[in-house]
Amino acid sequence: MTVAVVGPGAIGGTVAAHLIQSGLDPVLCARTPFDRLVVHTPAVRIEATPRVVWDPSQADPVDWVLIATKTYDVAATALWLDRLVGPATRVAVLQNGVEHVTRFAPHVPADRIVPVVVEIPAERSAPGVVVQRRDGWMKVPTGANGAAFAALFDSPDLIVSTEVDWTSVAWAKLAVNCAGAVSGLTGRSAGVVSRPDIAELMRDLVAECLAVGTAEGAVLSADLPDRVVAQTQASPPDSVNSLLADRRAGRPTEWDARNGVIARLGRKHGIPTPLNAMAATLLAALD
Repeated sequence: MTVAVVGPGAIGGTVAAHLIQSGLDPVLCARTPFDRLVVHTPAVRIEATPRVVWDPSQADPVDWVLIATKTYDVAATALWLDRLVGPATRVAVLQNGVEHVTRFAPHVPADRIVPVVVEIPAERSAPGVVVQRRDGWMKVPTGANGAAFAALFDSPDLIVSTEVDWTSVAWAKLAVNCAGAVSGLTGRSAGVVSRPDIAELMRDLVAECLAVGTAEGAVLSADLPDRVVAQTQASPPDSVNSLLADRRAGRPTEWDARNGVIARLGRKHGIPTPLNAMAATLLAALD
C-alpha cells in the first residue's frame, strides 16, 4: 500500500507518524524540505526518516493521497494531485468545514474522495517536529472507501472510525470551529469567553450554524450552542485555536471554511446568518 501525505504540518505530520507506526511508509509532500519526522504522541515518541519531496515533479502515483493542507490551498494542492493520482487512487481530505468533496471534485472523481473529520490537538514547532497534545480521532463515512481508509491505521493514540451519519459529525465539528471566530477577531485566547457578552456572541454564532446545519440534513442537539460555550469556558484560558494561531503567525486564515460556508449555505436556505457573515467579512479583511 503506497500513501502520500500532502501538507505534513501539525495534522499531516501527526497522521504521517501514525501511518508509520502502523507499518506503512508514506511519502511526505511539503513546501519546506526536512530530514526527519519527530512526533511526540501522548504515549510515545515516533521518529522516522520518510521520503520528503517538495516539488510535484518528484512525485509518482500512489494508492492513497491524504490531503492535510489548509482549505484555501486547493490550487497548490491540485498540482500535487496531478502527479499523485492514478486510475485507482483514493483521496482522503483531512480538512475543516463541510465541503470536502465539493472542494476537490474538480480534480478527483467524487466517488474516490473520502471526507475526513479530524480532531487531533497537535502543534508544529518546526518543519517535521510535532507534539500531539492528547489522543485524537478521525471519522469517515461508512462504505468501502471509508473502511479502507480506517484500515490504514493501527495506533492507540489515533482512533479512526466510520460513521453512518457523517454529515452530522461534520456540522457538529463546524459548530466548534465557527465559534473560534471570537478569538480570531479579538486576538485573545479562550479565556476571552469568560466575558458574558463574548459568551453570548459565541452562543449566537453556533445557533446560526445549528440552523443551517439542520437545513443541510444534519441531526444536531438543540443545546449545541450552550455546549460549545461551556466546552470553551472549561478549556485552559490560554488555549489558542488554529484560527488565532494563524492570525498571530501572519498566515491566512480558514475564514471561509469556518464561517463563510455558514453564511453561503444560509443564503441558499433563506436562513439569516448575520454574525457568521460579519465574522467571515472581517476575517477576510484582516487576511
